[in-house]
Amino acid sequence: MLDPPADVASEIFNFLDYARVEKGLAPNSIVSYRHDLEKFALYLQASGLTWDRVRHENIRKFLESLYRQGLSARSVARHLAALRHFYQFQVKEGRLSQDPAREIEAPRLDHSLPKYLSAQEVDALLAQPDPATAAGLRDRAMLELLYATGMRVSELLSVRWEDFEPELGIVRCLGKGRKERLIPVGKSALRAVEAYARHGRSNFMKKPGIPFLFLNARGSALSRVGFWKILRAYGRQAGIYTSLTPHMIRHSFATHLLERGADLRSIQTMLGHSDISTTQIYTHVLKERLRQVYQSHHPRA
Repeated sequence: MLDPPADVASEIFNFLDYARVEKGLAPNSIVSYRHDLEKFALYLQASGLTWDRVRHENIRKFLESLYRQGLSARSVARHLAALRHFYQFQVKEGRLSQDPAREIEAPRLDHSLPKYLSAQEVDALLAQPDPATAAGLRDRAMLELLYATGMRVSELLSVRWEDFEPELGIVRCLGKGRKERLIPVGKSALRAVEAYARHGRSNFMKKPGIPFLFLNARGSALSRVGFWKILRAYGRQAGIYTSLTPHMIRHSFATHLLERGADLRSIQTMLGHSDISTTQIYTHVLKERLRQVYQSHHPRA
């Protein structure tokens, strides 16, 4: 992608700095915002417009151009979200009196239900690591902790032993926007984590000063890609042939809690969702499962 004009590049930089420092957005969100805003800046340049002269109609035409390029409704909605935040910032800073993106409706999205594992599949997955090896102790601890807490994989791989309070059965988790939350941890996961911390982690320590609990063979913090490869391998061993991802374990955690009577607000807190509407997708999962059970077993379905 070409570089945007200097004037708008400066405004994008100021906005991203604000989003990173004051809003505490995650690095991946910052990268996405920068990419989408730079694409918009190049569109303005080709149209002979400047960022401060943009009107409602210009943004609408930009979104139409994204559709013509073959982007999905979800991708177009993401671009619009970036523009909304960018122009809200300009109004807040007094550079503009009106927000040209304010009245534009977001594309309608088809919300696909999250995929999750059955309780039997989770049991099979957790049984795969070999506790007689250091790698098995580590992997068992990671899988148990992921399913016990519903953490995001980035949160899991940032955990330190000091974050646990075994007597209380909780772990401190640093989530999106560097917001800390406390998550309950079951006895099985705590036992697995403690076994790895006491008997397995020292086998991975190649250099001092690495605070993270889960390390790779080089003694560094385990990466998300590294964990995904480990998870996929154990999934195949367990006979799980679907496209297994860390987020699927998170979905399984939430769905199984809801099935067993947990309230939505508690699940929202444990998952670290800022908006209850994000958590409500799991009620749709439960409704869909009940519908399938009814159709499979009711004599007149």
